[in-house]
Amino acid sequence: MTNHDFDAVVVGSGPNGLAAAITMQRAGLSVLLIEGRETIGGGLRTAELTLPGFKHDVCSAIHPLAVSSAFFRSLPLEKYGLEYIYSPYAAAHPLDDGTAGVLHTSLAETAAGFGIDKQAYLNLIQPLLKSWPDILPDILAPLQFPENPVKLAGFGLKAFQSAERIAKRYFKTEQAKAMWAGMAAHGMMPLDKPVTAAIALVLLLAGHDKGWPMPKGGSQQIAESLAAHFVALGGRIETGMMVNSLKQLPHTKAILFDVGPRQLLQIAGHNLSAIYKWQLKRYKYGMGVFKVDWALAEPIPFTAEACHKAATVHIGGTYAEVAASEQSAAAGKVTDKPFVLLAQHSLFDNTRAPQGKYTAWGYCHVPNSSQVDMTNAIEKQIERFAHGFRERILAKHVMDSKQMESYNPNYIGGDINGGVQNIAQLFTRPALRWSPYRTSAKGLYICSASTPPGGGVHGMCGYQAARRALKDVFNHHI
Repeated sequence: MTNHDFDAVVVGSGPNGLAAAITMQRAGLSVLLIEGRETIGGGLRTAELTLPGFKHDVCSAIHPLAVSSAFFRSLPLEKYGLEYIYSPYAAAHPLDDGTAGVLHTSLAETAAGFGIDKQAYLNLIQPLLKSWPDILPDILAPLQFPENPVKLAGFGLKAFQSAERIAKRYFKTEQAKAMWAGMAAHGMMPLDKPVTAAIALVLLLAGHDKGWPMPKGGSQQIAESLAAHFVALGGRIETGMMVNSLKQLPHTKAILFDVGPRQLLQIAGHNLSAIYKWQLKRYKYGMGVFKVDWALAEPIPFTAEACHKAATVHIGGTYAEVAASEQSAAAGKVTDKPFVLLAQHSLFDNTRAPQGKYTAWGYCHVPNSSQVDMTNAIEKQIERFAHGFRERILAKHVMDSKQMESYNPNYIGGDINGGVQNIAQLFTRPALRWSPYRTSAKGLYICSASTPPGGGVHGMCGYQAARRALKDVFNHHI
């Protein structure tokens, strides 16, 4: 550890830690970014998990919110080699009859694919899509007086409902209901819970606005480009230093933690007030994930043609099946028919696998901290919609929920969203405070996905926390 004093220190180099460090450095401060592992990135890492030459995203894989993020878009990341690739279709959801619900960038094309639900889909999405550029800054921000209150209220009236209620109110076809379920299931909550419509709406609107891209070469490229920009601004990065105590850190005026509430208690518990610690201890974590990466001899042989044109495929069958899968995981049970989120990068990015070979990435939701091996259940679900899939597997790599947490300590029990994003924790994560980024100790801030606006690769938790610290500690307003 350097003996040099810094104006600010950021602990953790996930997208939010990187965003916080860049924001502070851009304000003219001297900033040190510390990462516990030897490589930066948090949820943005890519590795040869199966065989040499096969690049797999260890955590996040497809990034609609990265290209929607105003903060990321304000940075010259293409200067550092970041290039996004878009599959012809953003996402597909196959059904047993060989058809699929499809998310096109085009709103009209998507709606047309739902037959008798065409107008219902337009009624649900079109008004919000018109408002999307105006309401997105408020959606990716802490609770505050909105810049466009009327437009945001229009979004909120739908977003605060359950996914189940929206499905029943708007859709009749299984294609529309199933695709809606797959979108909502990204929220990692039972689909009958309030606010579960929010994540489905955000993903659909982001898809229609900017699409669902992948970074060429892997998610690590987002982290590397952010880090390169930070260093170009004069920032400093130190890796391989797992912070367990404030005593490990150099003298500084502000510390921003890209860690979850549990880690913050371990690192800075002695400096925090009793009431704040009580709130952090009560913070709720949600479902975990079980993840499999495959090296493949050939592409996945989906029956539905649309799946060959989509980098993201939601596998789980009907609305009822997806809802049952999510309900089981939330209730602490595993299911033999899990909802599977699958990405097939190498169909569209030839840097991900040796020539003529392919990769696939998939996970399902499981009870928090589950160590049940879901490999067979996941592969059976894929085989259900792609007969012959297993015959194409050259090698595989699996991670259960506890292994996900070991890999990234922010994923408590395998919860990749940094805590349940239910109505109780949507705006008060990780504690009920005037600013969710302030801790009870002067100069200490939290900037992880356990703060608003929550999980996803958008950097806005880090950006908003840095803005708060700049104002509080340095009297700098941005």
